[in-house]
Amino acid sequence: MQIIDLFSGCGGLSLGFEWARFMPMFSIERDLWASETYSFNNPSVKVIIEDIKKIDNPIDIIEKGIIIDGIIGSPPCQGFSLSGNRDSKDPRNSLFMDFVRFVKIIQPLFFVMENVTGILSMKTGDGYKVCDIIRDKFKDAGFKLCMHVLNAADYGVPQLRKRVFFIGIQNGLPLNSAMLKPISILRPMEYVSLIDAISDLPQLNAGEGEKEQTYKMPFQNKYQFIMRKGSSKIYNHIAMRHTERLITRFSKIKCGQSVADMPPEYSQRMRGDAKKISGKAFSQNNMRPLPNKPCPTVAASFQSNFIHPLCNRNFTAREGARIQSFPDSYVFKGKRTTMSWEKNLSQYQQIGNAVPPLMAKAIAERIKWYFNNISTIKDDFIV
Repeated sequence: MQIIDLFSGCGGLSLGFEWARFMPMFSIERDLWASETYSFNNPSVKVIIEDIKKIDNPIDIIEKGIIIDGIIGSPPCQGFSLSGNRDSKDPRNSLFMDFVRFVKIIQPLFFVMENVTGILSMKTGDGYKVCDIIRDKFKDAGFKLCMHVLNAADYGVPQLRKRVFFIGIQNGLPLNSAMLKPISILRPMEYVSLIDAISDLPQLNAGEGEKEQTYKMPFQNKYQFIMRKGSSKIYNHIAMRHTERLITRFSKIKCGQSVADMPPEYSQRMRGDAKKISGKAFSQNNMRPLPNKPCPTVAASFQSNFIHPLCNRNFTAREGARIQSFPDSYVFKGKRTTMSWEKNLSQYQQIGNAVPPLMAKAIAERIKWYFNNISTIKDDFIV
């Protein structure tokens, strides 16, 4: 089955679908560095580096004779105010509508749209539930919709990451929500832990690491074997530089603790005056996760969210990629980190924004099974 990936980022969703033997025909992503990452790792896939709003007619970018069976993507559903007093949280003002536009014009057999679970409780300024608006807009486009909240850890990802997936099926085909939900392959007691994911990578001190490194030890478990398949080197494994004060602070933080648990002498200092305590301490900042549990959610800001379970430094980009289930052969382009005024997505941001490929694979495999058995599936769709 042939698919296109909208708002593709660095390609986590596409990679999972490729693993399930779907064929990405092209992707659309406006960020230059994320597009560079996608293109480098998917040289046979056309990457359109463009603001999707500037693509007037999606049909114009599909080669003649090519049939698109599915559309996948992760559009930002935070609204964008167009003028006046429009509600900035209203998805009718957001890039979500461009995802709907592509679906409506192309009319694939299915689509998959990913977002944060918070969208399920969001309401517009005039009281409408955002998820109801999403359902209505896809209904107008000719699609039935179901929603599933999935935990990445259930599908072999060493991370407790819950996301909502909107799965649409074209009108005229049966939609059975229960049969579209991917089956969990692991129970909580079987989850892949943080240390299982990264223990074979070279242990670095702050500021250490090279662009390309060799493995120092053989793989230790099945997950590491999967992550190392097809790769003879380690990329993107460079530790950030830290001040001695920060390294000392990290050394006092035990597994399961964060900077919020530190006594005053090790607390965060005010920017511009290291003699004064800032007074700001967030439990999500500089947390040292429990090594024998899956990692908490790796977000776009994970470069400062976590401390390595054994080393006194933040995670490297490669460690974050391992926790997201990107294989070691997947190389991330662009700068490792960026300043607030820089527009493009850093390696850390690309990784944190991505859909974990193993999670995407589970969804893709279920969709493939669904269409292979569609003649036997009973429609349970309720208007």
